[in-house]
Amino acid sequence: MQKSVDPAEGITTIKILPGEFYVTHNNERIETVLGSCISACVRDPIAGIGGMNHFMLPVDKNSTRPTELSDANRYGNYAMENLVNAILSSGGKRERLEFKLFGGGRIMSSMTNIGWYNIGFAFDYIYTEGFKIVSQDIGDIYPRKVLYYPLSGRVRVRRLNAMHNQSLADQESRYITNIESKPVEGDAELF
Repeated sequence: MQKSVDPAEGITTIKILPGEFYVTHNNERIETVLGSCISACVRDPIAGIGGMNHFMLPVDKNSTRPTELSDANRYGNYAMENLVNAILSSGGKRERLEFKLFGGGRIMSSMTNIGWYNIGFAFDYIYTEGFKIVSQDIGDIYPRKVLYYPLSGRVRVRRLNAMHNQSLADQESRYITNIESKPVEGDAELF
């Protein structure tokens, strides 16, 4: 996670990478770049709290043990639960949460369509848990840069052109290789 101040907007900006999430009560912007990954932007508009996650793979099917937060968030099942739980523990109410989904693009035709699996997982999670989706920009062939303002709920999405696809695909391939070879362990509890 990287924190800086955007000189044009004069706002603190938090950049998150795959496997990370960030929650805030402050007037901040959270941003990320997505290929086949998914980011859920979630907020409680009444409590004035929200956050964003960034995950690469839908579920960790091999895990039967507790998980360390930083390792776990590489998977959607942990990333969604951890983001929602962080918002709830900071004063948000479950029945007021609104979700906005972004990403899941098939940025390289030679890559597996992990983006569609991620999209399917995200919709399944949201509907199973009884949450509501208020906005989305998912699928297609584009990588995206997402800027999220949790206090207002505003999201700006820029679809990136093809010249960014190869470097993003290379980053995603390295990330997948790294996370699949690293065991998931720790003490986070999912319910």
